[in-house]
Amino acid sequence: MKKLFQTLGLGSLVFVMLLLAACGGTAGTGGATPTTGTGGNLNIVFLPKQINNPYFDTAAKGGQEAATALSGKFQQVGPSSANAAAQVPFITSLTQQHVGAIVISGDDPNAVAPALKQAMAQGVKVVSYDADVAPDARNVFVNQANSEQIGRSEVDLLAQQINSTGQIAILSAASTAANQNAWIGFMKDELAAKYPNMKLVKIAYGNDDDTTSFNLTLALLQQFPNLKGIISPTTVGIAAAARALESVKKGGQVALTGLGTPNQLRQYVKDGTIKGFELWDPGNLGYLAYYVAALLIEGKIKGNVGETFTAGKLGSYTIGAGSVVLLGPPTVFNSANIDQFNF
Repeated sequence: MKKLFQTLGLGSLVFVMLLLAACGGTAGTGGATPTTGTGGNLNIVFLPKQINNPYFDTAAKGGQEAATALSGKFQQVGPSSANAAAQVPFITSLTQQHVGAIVISGDDPNAVAPALKQAMAQGVKVVSYDADVAPDARNVFVNQANSEQIGRSEVDLLAQQINSTGQIAILSAASTAANQNAWIGFMKDELAAKYPNMKLVKIAYGNDDDTTSFNLTLALLQQFPNLKGIISPTTVGIAAAARALESVKKGGQVALTGLGTPNQLRQYVKDGTIKGFELWDPGNLGYLAYYVAALLIEGKIKGNVGETFTAGKLGSYTIGAGSVVLLGPPTVFNSANIDQFNF
């Protein structure tokens, strides 16, 4: 380095020092709120399971809102279909670009882990949201709601609609999705503990593909003519299932609940195909995930259990066990309240 400085001379030396400073960035000096006006450092990229998905588009709007509030950068990239293998090249590319943070909804918690670990080794912060990845492949998981609460409440909602009796099915997303599997596990527990007269006859996997989910719903109806209800804990799945039920005049006859957005399902609630469903606000989920990523980049949190921070309009949070931040409980949407929401 000494010989390099002697060769460059004073003018070039100043240029090199400025360049090094620009590349290195600066970490926050304390506190638990991101610093505004640090846009160059807050280069945060969202990597959902798939792009052009209403749920993830809404989450992206929340991320963009947080980026605007913090004068940071926001970008969303990802595959056009839910596929863990398809997420890996994006992770590799973002690592090579030296982005500040990757915010990912993992389609398979383990398939993306090696690439995420390489990103972390290069100084990229990793935040999972919506669906977790392997814990050692991220700094923090921003969970939308308690997994047990979601799984059990989905069964309770359906039980209310079918008088706790009859055959039911689950129309899930990908069989490898960590959040789906966690919810389904608690659904099974709830059925065993409280609803002996409700029988889970099949779990179908639509892979968050509209056509596949639509066709699987029709197949369930044909295979189980006495089917009383369907739980679809995926925004793509529940909308496709509602459309399938209506296509064969089963809307309102076979109960349907799950997780979806109000704007996406409003027509089905109003015509009686769906009596009630749940979701958190995905915009707030994206907003919170961006804030967490910003705090990690600035060094104001490290992802340790017990750390507290403030996330703008959403208020204060504490990092819980497993380096998990919980957004809050889901909301039940029905004909009485659905017009109060617009997302």
